[in-house]
Amino acid sequence: MVDLQLSSELTNLIVIGSIFLVSLISPKLSLPVVVMETLCGVVLSCFGVKPQDWMLFFASLGGVVITFLAGTEMNVRSFRKNAVPSLLIGLFSFFVPFACLACYAYYVAGWSLNASLIAGVALSTTSLGVVYSILMETGMNKTKLGTILMSATFVTDITTVLVLSVLFVKPTVYTLVFYVVSGIVIFTAYKYSKKLFQSSFYRNNLAETEVKYILFLLFIFIYFGELGHGHAVLPAFILGFLMSDFFETNDGDCECETSANDRLRSSAYSFITPVFFIVSGLKLSVPLLISALGLFFILLLIQTSSKIAGVYFWAKKYLKKAPMYSTLLMTTGLTFGTIAAYFGLDSDMIDVRQYSVLIGVIVVSAVVPTIVAQVFFKPDMND
Repeated sequence: MVDLQLSSELTNLIVIGSIFLVSLISPKLSLPVVVMETLCGVVLSCFGVKPQDWMLFFASLGGVVITFLAGTEMNVRSFRKNAVPSLLIGLFSFFVPFACLACYAYYVAGWSLNASLIAGVALSTTSLGVVYSILMETGMNKTKLGTILMSATFVTDITTVLVLSVLFVKPTVYTLVFYVVSGIVIFTAYKYSKKLFQSSFYRNNLAETEVKYILFLLFIFIYFGELGHGHAVLPAFILGFLMSDFFETNDGDCECETSANDRLRSSAYSFITPVFFIVSGLKLSVPLLISALGLFFILLLIQTSSKIAGVYFWAKKYLKKAPMYSTLLMTTGLTFGTIAAYFGLDSDMIDVRQYSVLIGVIVVSAVVPTIVAQVFFKPDMND
């Protein structure tokens, strides 16, 4: 561990340079870029690089944008068609590891009840950001396997938020405001946005009015989510899900035309989401993790094995083409796991050492299963 005193300007240069470097190395190694970006953040944290305020801002935006984009890859018809496997995989993906991890933390590790429940919630999530990014990178986002995995991941994540809210969050009037405003925004956008996206006046203009409109809606969710201690990713996913039909390439009268969704994805994956994944790695405190290495490995083992136990049976039944690949992707945690762990730290339910252990397991669970899945179990979609 090297503790360097870095200026904010040098830190910015290192992070931006790292984003570019990872984009060069990742294709050469045939590893998902999101995994490389997360590992890059861990390495940078060992050299004393700490996230700047602007990085934290873009990281919070990145999680919401990824979730919105994931929602646009689904449609109501496919979700209804695959509702049963999505629900079964998603619910078992959460509750089996939640029960195992919470019991171990409380009865064996000696954590308090609240800390044990936080551990159970934080380590039982599946990262929609990782799953969506992998499916996009491999071209599986439009397949049945990709559709079921994304919807199952969303079921897992929405279950995470509901359990966290029921157990710990004390609703206030601002919580109600958040849900009301989110509902109004979603309904209004679904009802009237089509006119904007089909308008020849705004379509593909240099001002990128459509993309800015989407970001404006997402920032409404972010602001009121912070105000009401809610999570902007949930309304963002629902909004993307309902607006997916609006993002078809327009009319076909110009081959260069692309949908607003494509242009937002290009902007997001060139800068916003790399910051999100690098910051996730930067949050890991290696010295504190080393001080609790035994507990870290035990929790990681329980997290991985219980996820496999909860998911593999259903994946083998409904995703026969790639059951182990699907199971390993459902094992990845990042976005909601980090949110839950930070909530526990901020609420004094876990200490910094416990937080570092949880973040360590979350980061490793986002990296190792993905690498194993891509190297050993990646399906051939041409079969």
